[in-house]
Amino acid sequence: MRYRPISPALLVSELTERITAITGRRRIAVAVDGAAGATNTTELADALVDPLRVAGHAALRISANDFLRPASLRFERGKEDPDSRYSDWLDLGALRREVLDPLADDGSGLVLPSLWDPVRDRATRAERVELPEGGVVLLDGEFLFGAGLAFDLSVHLWLSPAALKRRVPDAWALPAYERYEREVDPSALSDVVIRVDDPKHPARYEP
Repeated sequence: MRYRPISPALLVSELTERITAITGRRRIAVAVDGAAGATNTTELADALVDPLRVAGHAALRISANDFLRPASLRFERGKEDPDSRYSDWLDLGALRREVLDPLADDGSGLVLPSLWDPVRDRATRAERVELPEGGVVLLDGEFLFGAGLAFDLSVHLWLSPAALKRRVPDAWALPAYERYEREVDPSALSDVVIRVDDPKHPARYEP
């Protein structure tokens, strides 16, 4: 693979241009995918909000971490089970129903910004937000690809195996990330791949 070094500011600028160039969609879904705690998915998604608004697009930030299943389901096989983290933690059905389906051309545009508070382990009772035409949902999280979720632009923050082992905060979860890489190959499914072994000096994959 060939990677082009890119500053964080230029990365945000290029992604903003890529998003604003999407046509033929009433509303746009963008996913920023990467290992939790080891990549800066949240920071990158946050950084896109203001440039998109300046470009005339309403932007709504959503975290997949607010669409996790209740603890009784996530931890049914223990709190440190990598297979559960990979396949059972994220409520894919709710994310599809409450966030992505409303963005479809025949969708209502009414998006639920959060569903479940994983810290308090209870529903957030958030109100739906009406996203106007031309609006963009910026969703960040892990294991977002390969599960049938529909995105208009997919961004994957990739770590080399050595960097992943060095930076992932939950060492017990490493088999989940290895399984994701092996079974899904998120880089192959993504529109944009960014190597973030050094988060201050990212590099963009050039095919």
